[in-house]
Amino acid sequence: MSVAQSRQRSRVPRNLLIGLLVLLILYTLAGFLLLPWWLERSIPEQLDQRMGWRAEVTDISANPYTLRVDVLGLSARDSGGEPVAGFDRLLVDMNFFQLIRGIAGFEAIQLEKPFIRVDLLKDYSVNFARDWQRANPEPAGAAEPPVAEEGTEPARVYFRQIAVNGGEVLFRDFSKQQMAEFRITPLDLTLTDLATWRREGQNSDYALHAALDSQTVEWAGELSIAPFYSSGSVKISAVSYETIAHFLSPYFPYDLRGGSVTLSSDYELQAGEVFHLETSNGQLALEDLALALNEESGQVRLSNGTLSVDAIDFDLNAREINVGQVALENLDLALARSETGQIDWLAPLAPGPQASKPPNGGAEPVNAGQPFWWSVAGVTLSGSRILWQDSQPESPVELALEQLSVSTGPISHRLEEPVTYKMQGTLASGGQLSLTGQVTPWPFTLEAAISGIGVQLAAFEPYVQEGANLAIASGSLGVDGNLDLDGQQDPLTGTFSGTAEVAGFSVRLPGGSERLVSWQTLRLAPIEYNVYPARLEIGTVTLAQPVINVVRNADSVHNVEQIVRGPASGSQDEPSSDQQKAGDSEPEFIFRIGQLMLEDGALAYTDRTLQPAFTTSFDELNGSVTGLSNISPQQGKVSMNGRVGGVADLGFEGTLGTLGTEDVSDLQLMMQNLSLPTLSPYFGRYLGYGVDSGKLDLNLDYQISGTRIEASNRVIMDRLELGASIPSDQAVKAPVKLGLALLRDRKGVIEVNLPISGDLSSPDFSVGQVVMRAFVNLLAKAATSPFSMLGSVAGLAGFGGEELGKVGFVPGSTELAEGEAEKLSVLADALLERPDLLLNIRGSVAPQADGLALLRDQLTEGGRQELSGAAWQAAREAYIAGERALAPEALSNLASARGVALRNLLQNTLGVPAGQLFLLDPSRNAEVGDDGRVVVAFSLDVR
Repeated sequence: MSVAQSRQRSRVPRNLLIGLLVLLILYTLAGFLLLPWWLERSIPEQLDQRMGWRAEVTDISANPYTLRVDVLGLSARDSGGEPVAGFDRLLVDMNFFQLIRGIAGFEAIQLEKPFIRVDLLKDYSVNFARDWQRANPEPAGAAEPPVAEEGTEPARVYFRQIAVNGGEVLFRDFSKQQMAEFRITPLDLTLTDLATWRREGQNSDYALHAALDSQTVEWAGELSIAPFYSSGSVKISAVSYETIAHFLSPYFPYDLRGGSVTLSSDYELQAGEVFHLETSNGQLALEDLALALNEESGQVRLSNGTLSVDAIDFDLNAREINVGQVALENLDLALARSETGQIDWLAPLAPGPQASKPPNGGAEPVNAGQPFWWSVAGVTLSGSRILWQDSQPESPVELALEQLSVSTGPISHRLEEPVTYKMQGTLASGGQLSLTGQVTPWPFTLEAAISGIGVQLAAFEPYVQEGANLAIASGSLGVDGNLDLDGQQDPLTGTFSGTAEVAGFSVRLPGGSERLVSWQTLRLAPIEYNVYPARLEIGTVTLAQPVINVVRNADSVHNVEQIVRGPASGSQDEPSSDQQKAGDSEPEFIFRIGQLMLEDGALAYTDRTLQPAFTTSFDELNGSVTGLSNISPQQGKVSMNGRVGGVADLGFEGTLGTLGTEDVSDLQLMMQNLSLPTLSPYFGRYLGYGVDSGKLDLNLDYQISGTRIEASNRVIMDRLELGASIPSDQAVKAPVKLGLALLRDRKGVIEVNLPISGDLSSPDFSVGQVVMRAFVNLLAKAATSPFSMLGSVAGLAGFGGEELGKVGFVPGSTELAEGEAEKLSVLADALLERPDLLLNIRGSVAPQADGLALLRDQLTEGGRQELSGAAWQAAREAYIAGERALAPEALSNLASARGVALRNLLQNTLGVPAGQLFLLDPSRNAEVGDDGRVVVAFSLDVR
């Protein structure tokens, strides 16, 4: 080998070493100097070209030996000059040995105080997409980006640690009318041991912490990229109502004014051939919620202290969600119904006039697969209040249910399984309510033990006034029973069994001060009610110390008539043809009352149409009514007694037919020893006299069939004495005292029977008025036709009533005609029975009939001489023609003699007291009967 060759060979290693040194120097210069210089210029240029941003970098340093790049102070502004992105420091540290193995390995990526501004624009795009599209307009006809082939392995990248410290995200929302800004800071993220390829048993750990003011997000767990898998826990704390309201306002119909939400859960997520998502140990807390109906609403309508839900488990693949206990504390909910009947909370949910139909045309929803299974361990509500405000009645209603507590047993998708529940609450107006039982959602069934204590009825007065013109002054309701409802078939069926009591009840007419109806207690026990078919059965109704105050006002309208509200104008109910056809069929509502007990009742009656006003009372009313029903066959019984006016005894008894049918009810009312001066105002109105003394007994017998009434009214007045005269336009125009004297017997008793009949459904028919009218008519008849009444009262046989008022004489003498003596005997008996009657006797003659008789007697000398027919005929014609006359005193003496004869006969023979007989001035106008007798008339008078 030559020396030249030897030297040449010795230079090769040296040249290699020199080359390596040169490469090392160039690598060092490029790494330490060129790369930072290039990056400082390339980053702003790329951001300008790709995004249209103007960027600045404070400093970049690199270490080619440790493969570390450190970037300080990056800030970028968009085309509007606003900061859009930046950070204080970015450190990237790569692993050389993993590069040798073909892995892009990063020992650490640290980002200090990064800043990103995200804008949601009006078209719901974001500022990053907008800036990219502006800077990189897509040319027409551009080819679609290549699609990655299936099964292509991703690049092998490994991160030992990724850390973001003190980050800030500024989110601005321009999609609403007013821009909203949310600043998330600090934002901290730690991610360790992350690889993009499958590593059995090795997963990355991560932790995220972010805050928006006092609102925080904490997220920690494990992460795998290939296959994608993550498990861990997430907690979102104290998310304020402003944040929630901003994002929910387009979809939430109410105005959110308060509250915060905290949500936490463990989770497991896996993506592959089957997407898997499962959460466990979830908890939800909603605190201090405040809702108003809308932005214009002046007050919050719903608020709560805390809503907590624990043990929330969710499995997407099993399509199952299970919830532990749901607890709601201090709920305060206000509900209102408008005058049109709309509930305020439902109004925002009502579909508008342009609401579109569902995509399937309103058909039943299509089952998209296995339904979700769900369950709730239980629901509790405590310390709550519900306010009900109702403007639909004429008088607004405000009811508050306070101290409300509700608890339920487990609830699940198995709707056929019963759910137990318990509810208790207190009405602000007074009273407590409780319900305990179980409910089956589908098919619907309900079992409820209901209890109500001291429920004040005055709070429900506006609802009562919708059907009755009543003001409730006081009263409390108590109820205890069991309600069972069954909706498995249509219509709904069910029963209620229990008892009810209304105590301390008192009502009056609105605007009035007088009590209308009151009682101490009304107890119904037991009660059996059937929903369908509708049937009510009550064992015993006990009414203790009821008081009814009936007043007839000056306009003749009774206060009880004002209770029922009249139908609206033009809405009077006409019975339909179906109702008319069903008139004789079984009623739609059936009721039975076994027994009604009345204890110490009272009724006061005042009639202000009279001057002075009439007032009386019925008290100490006790008794019972049994067997009330509207279903045949049914016969009830009534038996009651009491007092009238504090003195008179009252008895009421009889049988009752089936109510609402044509069955006959037979009722008797007896009253004894009622003081007649009490009725003086009525006597003054109808008779024109008050009553000074007397007693009244009544025996009334009524038969009622449907609306028809047939009644017998036996009236007995003992020692009735009229008082002073009372001016009255309605008084009968007849000698009332005479009529009463005709009706009164020698013991001073007036006894009459006044039968009446009529239709109770007729508005013009009133039993009391009909009876009074019958009595007044009887008196008028007695006064105007006294002898007719005298005959009917005496019960004469063989004589007409008017026949007693006259007596027949043989013409020309004081001899009574045949049969007249018996008539006078009957008249005498009638006078003896009625000592107040005075008989006026006026002796009378018929000038022609009596004159001819006297002339014949004169011509025959009292029958001692005979008189031929021709002679009598001539004398008769001469007398009639006035050519022959009697002595001037002959007829007058005959008239006087007849009066005296009648008086003596009545007094001396028939025993009529002289004080009842009066002779009047004789007259010459006597009538002549068909049989030729001369008729002398009597007249009656009263002391």
